[in-house]
Amino acid sequence: MLPDDWQLSVEIDDFLARAGAFLRSRADMHNTALTDIEKLRTHGPDARGTEFAPVFGRLMSGGEVRAVFYYTPRGRLGLTPLSVQQADSLAAHLAVLGHSPATVIADHDTATAFAEAWQRHTGAVPTPFWRTHLYRLGSPTPPQPLPEGRGRVAGPVDHEQVVRWCRDFCVAVEEQASLDAIDAGSWGDTRFADKHFTFWETPNGTPVSLAGATSMIGGMVRVDPVSTPAHFRGRGYAGAVTVEVSSAALAAGATDVVLFADPRNPTSNALYQRIGYVHLADFTGYRFSSRGKG
Repeated sequence: MLPDDWQLSVEIDDFLARAGAFLRSRADMHNTALTDIEKLRTHGPDARGTEFAPVFGRLMSGGEVRAVFYYTPRGRLGLTPLSVQQADSLAAHLAVLGHSPATVIADHDTATAFAEAWQRHTGAVPTPFWRTHLYRLGSPTPPQPLPEGRGRVAGPVDHEQVVRWCRDFCVAVEEQASLDAIDAGSWGDTRFADKHFTFWETPNGTPVSLAGATSMIGGMVRVDPVSTPAHFRGRGYAGAVTVEVSSAALAAGATDVVLFADPRNPTSNALYQRIGYVHLADFTGYRFSSRGKG
């Protein structure tokens, strides 16, 4: 067997031609990599205030792709699952090349292994800033009793309401980057801009809950966000709209429907499990300080 070898590229189409099958092979675990890389492919890098193009890498062993990373112009490093040794190898490689990621996001064990390795190699101190549970849909189970009403796909006339509800969601989960973009009138810079939204409406047509979903990539759809105004909570609306969006993804041919849930919110975690989602993994994000000396 050949030794492990990280192969880097700045050509996204070439990278996807070589690593796309690997990403699609575990579309549930690779869901953020699939959506982030697709956004870079379709929209191009947003390199404002940066001096480099995105960098992509694949770990080769025995002639096969074993893992990938992507490094965006905004300094975000995304990783698929790595062993401790593989994470150390990547950290050493990136340090030698002079890269300085601002953040790393991956499954918890991988992110932690890389953060510790990066500190060893560079002196940069990692601080966790994001923790979440990843769930994968088994069999969608509508809440019982199902609240009255129906799902309705949001259209252009609903844009202002979608923006308001996404802003409320950002406030609730302390998502500052998207909140700042919304307040600056830069909807396109938020992670919600490429989503498809569905409302749950009461029989009189009043929207009471909202769920978004990504476009299907490699058979995967991620449900995100799910938001219900405080005065409508506790009535089953969030469960109903989540099942509506999840079932629509399955009907469209999705093989993996996933969502992230904040571990600090036991209510939403319990809800997702009741309606058919199964806990798959935990993910963590670390932010790095400036490099240490020596």
